[in-house]
Amino acid sequence: MARSALEGRKALVMGGSGGIGAAAALCLSARGAEVTIQGRNPEKLAAALAILRGGGKKAQGFALTIGSASEFIAAISDMGHFDIIVAAFGPFIQKSLGAHTAEDWELMTSLNLALPGALASHFFPPMQERGFGRMLFFGGTRTDTARAVRSNVAYAAAKTGLNVLVKSLAAEGASSNVAALAVCPGFVGTEYLSAAAAQALAERSPGGRLSAPMDIAAAAVALLDMDPCIASGSVIALDGGLTI
Repeated sequence: MARSALEGRKALVMGGSGGIGAAAALCLSARGAEVTIQGRNPEKLAAALAILRGGGKKAQGFALTIGSASEFIAAISDMGHFDIIVAAFGPFIQKSLGAHTAEDWELMTSLNLALPGALASHFFPPMQERGFGRMLFFGGTRTDTARAVRSNVAYAAAKTGLNVLVKSLAAEGASSNVAALAVCPGFVGTEYLSAAAAQALAERSPGGRLSAPMDIAAAAVALLDMDPCIASGSVIALDGGLTI
């Protein structure tokens, strides 16, 4: 394989201590990136860093419970530059439309849309100046386009908004080699699912099984690893046919 476009680059993975985020951090490290991961749980963070460093790779991490976009930007403002941003974090609320409270809407839009947007606004100008940048956002299941939903409307609305962010970044960043894309997984078998939830979701999946976090992450990172990145601006459903 030709030299990776990500080799020697500095990557920040929000939500990098577990699930798809941890898998993405591993994929970036394998391609030669120096990875910094954020996680909420110090024990999980330490375990993820141990795996990343196991092959002699450079990796750093910090534990932080994310409460708002401005709080997160303040926490990373003195960490220097990053060439790659991965947003693999986002709380989920499942209830009917009428049961959503104002606080539910504020939380979902703040952490699933405003936070990725703030990351993009913070890092985009220096990426433009350096002539290189990659941003990867993870949407929700079936949020690759606007759809009616029955049980998680605030979450889905916020995640669908990432599509506008990605396409705007791609259009503005094309001339300076700054690329962005969004990946919308189907049902993924992470450690955050209970056994009952995993079984229920597997039964709803077209193939009768959950996707592996590494499969999703590997495909997403491979799309980033092009120079120029012809996938920039794409919103891709990696759900095995769930949204067809």
